[in-house]
Amino acid sequence: MQTNAIIFEKIGGSEVLLYQPLPLGVPTEGEVLIANRAIGVNFIDTYFRSGLYETPLPSGVGFEASGIVEQVGSGVTSLKPGDRVAYAQGPLGAYAERRIIPEKFVVKIPDAVSFEDAASVMLKGLTVSYLFQDIFPVKKNDLFLFHAAAGGTGMIACQWARHLGARMIGTASSDEKAAIALNNGAAYAINYSQEDIVKRVMDISDGKKLPVVFDSVGKNTWTQSLDCLAPRGLMVSFGNASGAVTGVSLSELATRGSLYVTRPMLWAYMNTHEKLSHASAQLFDLVAKGVIRPGAVEKFSLRDAGRAHEDLLDRSRVGSLLLIP
Repeated sequence: MQTNAIIFEKIGGSEVLLYQPLPLGVPTEGEVLIANRAIGVNFIDTYFRSGLYETPLPSGVGFEASGIVEQVGSGVTSLKPGDRVAYAQGPLGAYAERRIIPEKFVVKIPDAVSFEDAASVMLKGLTVSYLFQDIFPVKKNDLFLFHAAAGGTGMIACQWARHLGARMIGTASSDEKAAIALNNGAAYAINYSQEDIVKRVMDISDGKKLPVVFDSVGKNTWTQSLDCLAPRGLMVSFGNASGAVTGVSLSELATRGSLYVTRPMLWAYMNTHEKLSHASAQLFDLVAKGVIRPGAVEKFSLRDAGRAHEDLLDRSRVGSLLLIP
């Protein structure tokens, strides 16, 4: 059996992504074969392609997709052929018509959630889940900053914050994107192209600053994020959209008030199938109830993955990107 997939044999720009047939075996012990129906496109995919994150070459691309189980290997107990499923972890290789993946990374999708919605929200939604529930348990009336609030992850964060009754300050690059953040549940929005982030945070917090900042932008917002934190505040750096944060000085954390910093990854928080299943069930329940809405979705054919990466990095778009096999 063969499958059409996207691979890259060298690091570089979107032009290194190749659409080609690959051999596909049968699932062995603990594995399942999934026919993908929708594939999520995320910033982490570009990090591997560009070499920011290392992986042996040649390599597949992507972590997130939804589809139908076609075959199961021996020892698989939680899934059967015909099940509607999704995944957002595991070996690289989601950019494919079909792929084999360990059962431990796969969860069922409820009937009320479409394949496209599942592939739009799973990675981003699980990210918000561990940010808001494990790293800094967000409660009613909590005030915090979340960068890139009009992006795919940011909009889910806005909606989840509203659901919790928290007061999220979202940043965005334009008035249009700031309005999107507010419409999705942010209590405040800062257009950083026209406003000083730190000054606005000082005004909103009555000079007290914030207990936590969630930052997926990276290099361009690092210093501003630190300056928004109250003494002993927590800096959560969970992405590198503008480039990696380098040259971090521990003395900066001390002089700004004994700050804490963490650089989390999803796999460290969803490191068992039980945790993954619980968090996914909670997320999909919020989607089914309309609390979490994927919003605008732009769709590309699988062979146009390079163009999808270009659109993702353009940063003029809002919402999620999907590849449709």
